[in-house]
Amino acid sequence: MARVTVEDCLHAVDNRFELVLLAARRARQIEQGAEAYVEMGKEKPTVIALREIADDKVDKKKIEEIEEAQSLLRSRISEAEVRAELAQFEEEEAPASRSKVVQSDEA
Repeated sequence: MARVTVEDCLHAVDNRFELVLLAARRARQIEQGAEAYVEMGKEKPTVIALREIADDKVDKKKIEEIEEAQSLLRSRISEAEVRAELAQFEEEEAPASRSKVVQSDEA
């Protein structure tokens, strides 16, 4: 693939600083497993993010939507993991509390 340049991307953002921030956010998403909207090949997430911006595949609004979806997914996974751990803790705690009751009855 041809090299992507900053000039290729500037039509999508107001300035270079905003481009850097946008590309960094998108690269992070890709690295965390978000679907790429261009062919990935052997390129690093930063190059893929710049290519997506240059091709108008993503913009600030789209990146924010993806971040929100990833955040929601993480919170759902975390809640499920917490519930599973609590259930496991209750199962481990139940036999221990039963043995305490039996011991106090014998005394």
